[in-house]
This record gives sequence, structure tokens and C-alpha cells, in this order.
Amino acid sequence: MTTLLGRRTRLLAATTATAGLVLVAAGCSSDDNGGSGKTTVKGVHLAKAGRLTTCTHLPYPPFQSEIDGKVQGFDVSLIDLVAKDLGVEQHILDTPFENFKTGAFLNSGECDLAAAGMTITAERKKNVDFSDPYFEATQAVLVDKGSGVGSLADVKAKGKKLGAQAQTTGEDYVKGKGYDPISFESSDAVLNGLRTGQVQAVVIDYPVVQGWLKDKANADRFKVVDNLKTGEQYGFTVKKGNTALREAIDKALKEAKADGTYKKIYEKWIGPYNATVASPAAS
Repeated sequence: MTTLLGRRTRLLAATTATAGLVLVAAGCSSDDNGGSGKTTVKGVHLAKAGRLTTCTHLPYPPFQSEIDGKVQGFDVSLIDLVAKDLGVEQHILDTPFENFKTGAFLNSGECDLAAAGMTITAERKKNVDFSDPYFEATQAVLVDKGSGVGSLADVKAKGKKLGAQAQTTGEDYVKGKGYDPISFESSDAVLNGLRTGQVQAVVIDYPVVQGWLKDKANADRFKVVDNLKTGEQYGFTVKKGNTALREAIDKALKEAKADGTYKKIYEKWIGPYNATVASPAAS
């Protein structure tokens, strides 16, 4: 979402940022002025005192989505570790994904970082600084079992309709292979398009599919027929030149991988853990 998460270069949302959601309290309370405590903590300057403000784009399960009135997920849990190290609480803003590519919300001081399942690319590095990669991603081709589609190539050969999330690397990938996918606004919309028969196959981030197929009703009707290794890795982003926060994120990721915390978070939100794929080395 890269898009996805992500690799997802996800579609520009129609609305502007919604209200921030408090996720985890880590010893600091907030007030009407946007937080309490020091604006600079352990050498890291914060947009709001007492808060680590994270921009994301919802929904993108299992990386971030609203569950029981709270934004939760893989990305959220990892950034909670950073907030805990800094002695602050994480607050989340739902913002248009397009702004993650340009770094607009980071540059304006609205957010400290972006966590949105975003693929690390050379083009994006021109506008933002990435953390070390924290997730290895692939694209799945998910189809209706009754479609007769057994691979991505079958979609074209059998004249079937293909869907993808707009402005994602998944969409870019299939366009580069000569496909003309129907674009959907979000990962949820992509899957709903498949469910309702608007398309017979979709290209979407594999972790999203993993979570979706846990529902037996979905697994009974749909299946993965291709897994596209596109060499994508996700990273968190900070404002260009914000070395202190980038290093704080990298430190938290390194420690989580070393002490088993990353593995536990991965298994909770993604599924079975494969160290050679799930936990990429720092680039």
C-alpha cells in the first residue's frame, strides 16, 4: 500500500486526518494543550509533548485497523515499543496515504513518524528517511475458487477481471506486466470487490490475505494461487534529517528481534514466524 501495507502505495483518502486515538499509556498523561511532559525526550524532539504521534492510513489489517474501538495491529505494537523506550504514549492519526510518500505530515510537524506498511523505495527516500526494514513482504494473487483462475497468467488468458489497491506497488507490479487492473480505494474495498464478483482475482499484500482467510467463510470461497516475490521490505518513516527518532526506532526494532519480542508480535498479528523472511536484516 506502497502500497500495505507498504508496499502499498495506497490511494489518497478523500478526507483529511481524523482525530488521534490514544493507544497505550506509558506513564504520561495528556492535557488540552496536546500532551504533558518534555518536548524533547532522550534527544528526540516530539511534535506534541508527552506523545509519540504516529500517522497511519486505516484500515490495513493486520498492520493497523480499529478493533474494539482502538487502533491495533503489527505496526502499532512495534511503535508502542519505541514509545515505551521514550517514556511517552503513542497517539495515532488516520491520514491520507499520499502524504506518506511526500512526507507532508512529517514536515508540517503534525506527526513524528509514519507507520503504514510502507515499502522502502528509492523514490520515497527522496522525501523521507526510513527506519531499518521491519517486514519482508510479498504480493498474493487471490481468486474465487469458481473462477477457473490458477495463476496470474490465467487472469489474462481467460479474460478475467483483476483488482488491486490504487497507488500500491501491487498495482504497479501488474501494470508493469501488461495488466489493466480495476482500482479500489483500500484493501477492504479490494477484498469486497472480489467477494461481490466485481473482479474474479486480486493482487494484494500476502499478510492481508493471511488474516482474511482465517475466516472459514472466506477460505471456503477463495484461495491463493500465486505468491509474487517482489523484493519489498516495509519501513517506518520520519522527517528527512530526523536522525534521533530514526535511531530510536532502529534501536527498538533491534532489541525486539534480539529478545524475542518481535517474534511474539509477529505471531500474534501475522502468523507462523519464519526468521529468514519475516525479519529482514538492516539495509
